[in-house]
Amino acid sequence: MTKKPPAYQALAAELRELIVAGRFRPGDRLPVEPELSAAYGVSRSTVREALRLLASQNLIATVRGVAGGSFVVTPRPEQISDYLATSLNLLAVDTQLTVDQFLEIRDLLEVPAAGFAALRRTPEDLAALRATLFDPGAASPEEMYEPNKRFHALLLGACGNPLLEVVARPVFQVLDERFLRSRAPGRFWHDVDRDHREILARVEAGDEPGAREAQHAHLARLRGTYLAIDRNATPG
Repeated sequence: MTKKPPAYQALAAELRELIVAGRFRPGDRLPVEPELSAAYGVSRSTVREALRLLASQNLIATVRGVAGGSFVVTPRPEQISDYLATSLNLLAVDTQLTVDQFLEIRDLLEVPAAGFAALRRTPEDLAALRATLFDPGAASPEEMYEPNKRFHALLLGACGNPLLEVVARPVFQVLDERFLRSRAPGRFWHDVDRDHREILARVEAGDEPGAREAQHAHLARLRGTYLAIDRNATPG
């Protein structure tokens, strides 16, 4: 027999469905606690717990005061991206997602993004990308980590599709933070520098197939490093 969820979870699920269906739109105020309590036949404490749950999921925000209440939030891309990154990290820790699977998804997302960037980049995008280039012979791994991260974030931003950026960035973030921050060998950064310059050259030239090819080759080269770090980090 399936166990019934607690009353507050059931109420939160019903309210979530109304929000997702557009019955309550971003900026709308939900009915106050007594109204929700009467409408759904639950206690006010159940309503409060349901609202707390929705707030923890960044669906609503509670404002105090006379004009306050619980309001449906306007989702921000970075908020969604951060939530996905946290969830993917947990799946990786629990070994439900392997490094190979992360790399496969990254290839599926970031290769087309590089092509779109070549077609849609602005002069400002190109200047920002150039500013992330580094000299691997003169910088420490710690000094190269952040520019590497910015390069890929800016490349995704230059593709001109916010949804693609929201979905792709967490996959990159999980791999980058779990494996590269302190464990990538020195030669790795020389490969990264060379590849970034090639990708940027193709993007700058507006070469869509070339940018896709350069990004695919870059990710293929990274694969061996990621897998080696993963093997060394795995107990036993």
